[in-house]
Amino acid sequence: MTVTVLNQFLRPLLEAHLPAWVEPRWFATTEELYALAPAAEIGWFDSFDLPSSWEAARRGTALRWLNTLAAGVDPFPLDQLRARGVVLTNGAGLNAITIAEYALMGMLVIAKGYREVVRAQERHEWLHEAPGKAELFGSRALVVGAGGIGGRIAELLRPLGVDVVTVRRNPAPGVLAPHQWRARLAEFDWVIVAVPATLDTDKLIGAAELAAMKPGAAILNFARGAVLDQDALVASLRSGHTGAAFLDVTSPEPLPADHPLWSFDNVHVTSHLSGRSQDTLFRRSAERFLENLGRWHRGEPLLSQVDLAAGY
Repeated sequence: MTVTVLNQFLRPLLEAHLPAWVEPRWFATTEELYALAPAAEIGWFDSFDLPSSWEAARRGTALRWLNTLAAGVDPFPLDQLRARGVVLTNGAGLNAITIAEYALMGMLVIAKGYREVVRAQERHEWLHEAPGKAELFGSRALVVGAGGIGGRIAELLRPLGVDVVTVRRNPAPGVLAPHQWRARLAEFDWVIVAVPATLDTDKLIGAAELAAMKPGAAILNFARGAVLDQDALVASLRSGHTGAAFLDVTSPEPLPADHPLWSFDNVHVTSHLSGRSQDTLFRRSAERFLENLGRWHRGEPLLSQVDLAAGY
């Protein structure tokens, strides 16, 4: 029997489908999680108190496999997990559909000036002119980080007539390599960031990149707040060079109430809601976990296994 520590919240989705070799131990509180973590051979420690999930990973000294539904794993003790030989699987791709839809929404909100439409309705005012006249059709978008999320964004945009160019660490025909995209920033109306958070991507988009973008272009960030230099963004917005920003992520989170990014009419701060704007995440993550249990038992590679050295 393999001791497997799981959140009680997931019990309705998992219990009836667990194989006989799994000995489930369920936690409902942080205290229960901390008490159970040291005995876990397989752990799915996700809870609504995220720091406790990361701390439980540190305490899980018997772990052989740790699962999380999060796509970004930078807060986990990756060095400790690697030193112990723990396999880590994440939720890469589970949020791809909803985040891609959020990106499309953000682009349309910017293009059509929809914030002003909402404000007019709140004032009970009938507008006689459209506040935004841009079309997505015929525009050009650069997707920096075309993994599960970025790739799905590209899939949604191309049928709408958007010319999409993607960037990946392992480029393919028609895909830019990490050393190629900066030289082409001036070509794009939209720059969409969906890279994993690693030391290499910290402040990936800074003052130089913003200055190299096409005047009036929009930037959308669905990665982590630290990927985008927010001070440089504020300066670029104030100068008028950056036309708009759609920030699902910020640094820090929550964004302080007095931060200048709140005050720009052409900035949309969406409180890291893109991945939560769905009701299928737990079902999808449970299905993947059950599939991976079978793979684990058969000695097969697991779906969405994290490279602990690379951090994603």
